[in-house]
Amino acid sequence: MGFQITGDPAADKVLDDSAFALLIGMMLDQQYPMEHAFRGPAKVLDRMGTFEPDAIAAADPESFAAMASTPPAIHRFPGSMAARLQEVARIVEETYGGDASRLWTEAADGKDLLKRVMALPGFGKQKAQIFVALLAKQLDVRPEGWEAVVGDYALEGHRSVADVVDADSLQKVRDFKKAKKAAAKAAAPTPPA
Repeated sequence: MGFQITGDPAADKVLDDSAFALLIGMMLDQQYPMEHAFRGPAKVLDRMGTFEPDAIAAADPESFAAMASTPPAIHRFPGSMAARLQEVARIVEETYGGDASRLWTEAADGKDLLKRVMALPGFGKQKAQIFVALLAKQLDVRPEGWEAVVGDYALEGHRSVADVVDADSLQKVRDFKKAKKAAAKAAAPTPPA
């Protein structure tokens, strides 16, 4: 069936065809609507003609940042995300021989996979947990102990991009996040006047 995250079949196909694109889509999923973040790799591919880590790592940083900033930009912070994308590309190239899927195919277990993802720029614990859950739920990459390291993201429901399989589930994830934000805001102490 393939990914159905972006709302654009061509952009979803880029995610289907490239482990590196999937990884970068997740990296871009920060302070930006998830479907737009996961369209970022397709934008780079359209503009560069490639989405190979070696080509991205070797690109002139200023030219690459300008390409990433061209409307529609790859992110609302295109300059910093372009630099981060190039850094992840360098790590994938140097550590994994240009094959991003080695991050998960060579992981000893769920804990090791989470650690590998967290070692990448732009992947804090929560984002790494979501990415591990995405791999498990949508690619059936389930190293031993993956559920324990991702916590609630392993549960059934619509908590994150790991649970997005169509437009309906995307809306359910949005509703879940909105409700969670509202609950956190309601629970926050009111500052003194």
